[in-house]
Amino acid sequence: MARLPRLTLPGLPHLVIQRGNNRQSIFEKTADYQTLLDLLAENASKYRVAVHAYVLMQNHFHLLVTPQTGEGLPLLMQSVGRRYVRYFNDTHHRTGTLWEGRYRSTVIEAETYLLACMVYFDLNPVRSGLASQAGDYPWSSYSHYSGQHVDKLISAHPLVWALGNTPFAREAAYTQMVRAGISAVQQKTLTDATLSGWALGSQIFVEELQKNTPRRLTKSRAGRPTTQVKD
Repeated sequence: MARLPRLTLPGLPHLVIQRGNNRQSIFEKTADYQTLLDLLAENASKYRVAVHAYVLMQNHFHLLVTPQTGEGLPLLMQSVGRRYVRYFNDTHHRTGTLWEGRYRSTVIEAETYLLACMVYFDLNPVRSGLASQAGDYPWSSYSHYSGQHVDKLISAHPLVWALGNTPFAREAAYTQMVRAGISAVQQKTLTDATLSGWALGSQIFVEELQKNTPRRLTKSRAGRPTTQVKD
């Protein structure tokens, strides 16, 4: 069965994951993490992709982005991916591939999933045992949204601005959301949608999206189509 083209729709938030080949480490030292962030910042501006949130883990990274054009996200990921591999191989005296194939992504309904997705990112290091709490991990956008420091890579989504009328109120509200966490079902839903490439949102949201793209947005039901029995 032919592989579906990657779903990219301008003006909508996309959840992205890029994994290391065979789950191998893609970061070995602090400079590696910073280099990837620098490449993201440079190319996000160049290709008009707003980066709302991120988390860099040892063998993969997640992004929450909104591209302004249909080609913006693929061009961003292609440029960052190629340049980072070249940097990583040169720095660590290695050759060959670094990524586990192409990146995976999906479009999400912002009102339902965007904030949950950000919390999912920020708790990833905690779930993996890399930090006791989200604020202890330096390679995510949590410190930006909790008010610890300003991250110039980040472009906050309007839903974040709606969390409060002042920076302090927004930071407090977001910090509380991360403390509350998300359910295991929400975690699985976000992960499965990203890996499969199916649009994530309400039936109305998906139906409206389908009007704008010939690419199938949901998984087909298994089995033969049902036939109506005539009276």
